[in-house]
Amino acid sequence: MKEAMKLVANNKKAFHDYFVDEKYETGLVLHGTEVKSLRLGQCSIKEAFVRIENGEVWIYGMHISPYEKGNIFNKDPMRPKKLLMHKSEINKLLGKIKEKGFTLVPLQVYFKDGRAKLEIGLCRGKKLYDKRADIAKRDIQREAEREFKVRNL
Repeated sequence: MKEAMKLVANNKKAFHDYFVDEKYETGLVLHGTEVKSLRLGQCSIKEAFVRIENGEVWIYGMHISPYEKGNIFNKDPMRPKKLLMHKSEINKLLGKIKEKGFTLVPLQVYFKDGRAKLEIGLCRGKKLYDKRADIAKRDIQREAEREFKVRNL
């Protein structure tokens, strides 16, 4: 059966700044009004980062706007949120992060079968020349698609 997936927020900058080696799907520990706000698409992960502390995975800097009708039940929009992962996955990530140059970066927030999920990536940082090469490759591909479109008209 096909899974229903609704994208809430995407971190395009992560793919520009990092090489994504592995992706992991994690659950989010949220309160009621935060879920309602996410369903309205009011979330930003551009400045967010992920840390492992005391065997638990946390995301910092993820902004979920307060729900309009939530009044006293709204939580702090920038509070750290706990991520749900299996202990074996956390230990594997911890070992990889200790290697030089690896970090955890949030890639996207989405709803899968009615539950809020966060995709995090195990990433290595790109150098400036890597970024330039990616931009050049994208420009070449765009030109080729444009040429193909013109020829087929």
